[in-house]
Amino acid sequence: MARPAVISFLVQRSCISLASRPALPVCSYISKRNYAKPLGAPKKGKGKLGPTLEKVKLPVETDPQKLVSYVCGSNPIKENPEDIKLKDDSEYPEWLWSLRIGKAPTLEEMDPETKQYWRRLRTQVMAKNNILKKARRR
Repeated sequence: MARPAVISFLVQRSCISLASRPALPVCSYISKRNYAKPLGAPKKGKGKLGPTLEKVKLPVETDPQKLVSYVCGSNPIKENPEDIKLKDDSEYPEWLWSLRIGKAPTLEEMDPETKQYWRRLRTQVMAKNNILKKARRR
């Protein structure tokens, strides 16, 4: 038979309840968790981790006429930024209108004589091999 001191220790430090025998064990001991404290909101000036920087809020242009005729926010670093005025389409070079702006071309659409084709093929083969290696491990 166990000693009374040992039984009281077990009751205090474990999930054993001698008074009532519930279907599920009830823990009478809750361990204290010592987690790191959250940093909280950054303070102005110097904190524990050094000086903090405030976010710069840029003004948003709402004038529709200016939005149509200028590149708004083209140089936010200057103190007195002047936005670039948009020109007529005929004043821009012809190659600008033929740039591909959608998805990258597939391997079948590319010319096998170019370096880009072989780079794309190499990355696709490496990705396939990585997937196969990962499947073999399991």
